Amino acid sequence: MMLKKLKNHSVLLGLIVTAASMLVCFALTWIFFREDVFVRMQKYLFDCGVDVMGAFTCAALYYGTMKQEGEGAKAFRTLTVMVSASFVVNALMYYTISLPGKGGYSFAFVMLSKLLDLAMIYFFYQYVKITLDFRGKLARWADKGLPVLLSLQTLIILFNIIYPITFMVDVNGNYQSTGFFIAEDVFLIISSVIATILIIRSQNPRNQKAAALTFIFLPLMNYVMTLGEFGNASNYGMILMSLIVMYCIIFNYNSSKLSSTQAELGVAREIQASMLPSIFPAFPNRDEFDLCASMDPAKEVGGDFYDFFMIDDDHLAVVIADVSGKGVPAALFMMISRTIIQNFATLGISAAEILNKANASLCTQNKMEMFVTAWIGILELSTGRMTCANAGHEYPAIYRNGKFSLFKDRHGFVLGGMEGLRYRDYEILLRKGDKIFVYTDGVPEAKNVNSEMFGTDRMIAALNTAGTADPKETLRIVRASVDEFVGVAKQFDDLTMLCLEYRGADV
Repeated sequence: MMLKKLKNHSVLLGLIVTAASMLVCFALTWIFFREDVFVRMQKYLFDCGVDVMGAFTCAALYYGTMKQEGEGAKAFRTLTVMVSASFVVNALMYYTISLPGKGGYSFAFVMLSKLLDLAMIYFFYQYVKITLDFRGKLARWADKGLPVLLSLQTLIILFNIIYPITFMVDVNGNYQSTGFFIAEDVFLIISSVIATILIIRSQNPRNQKAAALTFIFLPLMNYVMTLGEFGNASNYGMILMSLIVMYCIIFNYNSSKLSSTQAELGVAREIQASMLPSIFPAFPNRDEFDLCASMDPAKEVGGDFYDFFMIDDDHLAVVIADVSGKGVPAALFMMISRTIIQNFATLGISAAEILNKANASLCTQNKMEMFVTAWIGILELSTGRMTCANAGHEYPAIYRNGKFSLFKDRHGFVLGGMEGLRYRDYEILLRKGDKIFVYTDGVPEAKNVNSEMFGTDRMIAALNTAGTADPKETLRIVRASVDEFVGVAKQFDDLTMLCLEYRGADV
């Protein structure tokens, strides 16, 4: 159940890592109080206490951000995992210091600690870049140059395995830096300077800038105060304090902004939903037909839409469409497109002519170069004759003679894509009991966790499972089939369906 609530399994993995870090640090404190260990380790007990507190706090911070979405939250959680791991490695490093004959263990933990320091500053840069929105030439250079510099710095540190360039650890676990120790800090220095400049230049409130800068300057102050002592737990304690400050100021500020935005998007979703006909049966006084439709956006608002309305007493118009893109821009273009198509449809002209006029209108001042695929059908209720036109939309599925099958109609180009296009009508003759099912590409292109698509074959199979069911039940069966196939995977695209059943004029 928990996995279904978590939209990304890596979030759960991160919680496990931070919780494990906390338990490891806690377990090490008990080892330190063994008599033989205490004699050797008593001067490091304060540092080990800081490590335990730090690991506990990291686990709490990670847990507090688990339900937050977005790249900023993801970067913050990654940074938290790096800091948590640093506390564990630091505690293990202290445990192996001066341990007779165990210098190899101490060397491994020292090496891992230095690599984690590089990872921490890199993921810190990624976090502040996202949350403070770095821009300009320096930001573009840093995005390209820092990964290269990080790789080179990693190689320098790893080379100590072969030859002690920047540090050495003797057989008893005693650490000593060499005269070239500064070579392992090149990435830390350059990335910190660049990050500082970009933070100061960013267009953000001063409190957010100050909060971000603590990650650089608090550890630096501690480093100077301890005369550059490597692996000092108080240095990681300063990093932890910076995490807490950034969480309280930047992360929570952005979360509150996001909550406000989500509230506004929630209102937008309600407005969009209210624009689409949603009361079924839609025409309880008309016995010639029955229909049902649904639209589930992938985001708060979507670009799909459907529509149906009586043009006159004998003609029913049915429309389904899919705007390029997602989110708010698609939703705005969707509302414009729906209004234009509906206005032209009420003129009593053919389906193709409606698309001709709609395309001309949408091409006018379409600076965003958005487009919409659309299918429209005008059903003459007295005869069952349906005049249709298709502007780059999915093939409709038709139920007759006891089964559904795709009707591969003639496609025109998308609406809003090119001026001067001419669309063509085609006819479908519906008999009593026939149904027509139209949909957007969110149905066949729905993906499961293995990135497999639902596909039109599974869609047709689901429709045939519905068989003689009414339109509402038909949509429910198709949606249930899509949901079963997709499983826990996140909905990628808007999912819109409409089913119309013709019952005949003599019902």
